[in-house]
Amino acid sequence: MIDIAVQLYTLRSIDAPLPELLDRVGGAGYDGVEFAYRVGESPIEAVLAALDRNGLEAASAHVPIEALEDDFDETVDRYDRLGVDTLVVPWLDPTHFESAAAVEAVATRLNDLAAALDAQRVRLAYHNHDQEFASLDGDPAIERLIDRTDDRVELEIDAGWALVGGADPAELIDRHAGRITHVHVTDVDADRGESVALGEGDVDLDAVVAGARNADVEWLVYEHDDPADPIASIERGAATLRRALR
Repeated sequence: MIDIAVQLYTLRSIDAPLPELLDRVGGAGYDGVEFAYRVGESPIEAVLAALDRNGLEAASAHVPIEALEDDFDETVDRYDRLGVDTLVVPWLDPTHFESAAAVEAVATRLNDLAAALDAQRVRLAYHNHDQEFASLDGDPAIERLIDRTDDRVELEIDAGWALVGGADPAELIDRHAGRITHVHVTDVDADRGESVALGEGDVDLDAVVAGARNADVEWLVYEHDDPADPIASIERGAATLRRALR
């Protein structure tokens, strides 16, 4: 069974404490939440209470690679207290994918972190944008990265950004099914490289959901990078995902 979560980045424009945002997420009909920011602004006890009263699970958390490398113990402890067992590196800038040497360096960093987290019984995943699909020796840089990281480095495929990068998201999920537990279900205008409402862009949602099912993905994570109305966006996202999963 696949559960649905929302990436809190979608709600970043709402000036409200994190527990209140979690109430909004619960009201929209999600099973879980993927933390991204402002986690340290509210007492952990208040965040846990909000998760509990809304029946939400901590699906995962986006954590900058620098936080893991520079403040490993504190970062792991914070998310462990929130019940998070999957930490996701959400972004590395395009310079990390412009050469084979740069990709090798990224792979080493991710492998080291995955080993350290594994000892703490925490999973590490990497979330793509479009820069990972730059061509290196005729193949997308992301394929070199996947080849050079061990299986403890999981993938959180972002369907929309993969499409912007020139990949077929469903085919990408199928090809690397054994490394994927979370899929970001985003929609985009691929030509403009901009987020749009789920179902209004170029992503084949049915194909992505079918690929996720076949890959035994645990979570579909909804995100919109810049919604005009964040609450309406997450409500529509939940309803659209529920229909797609029927």
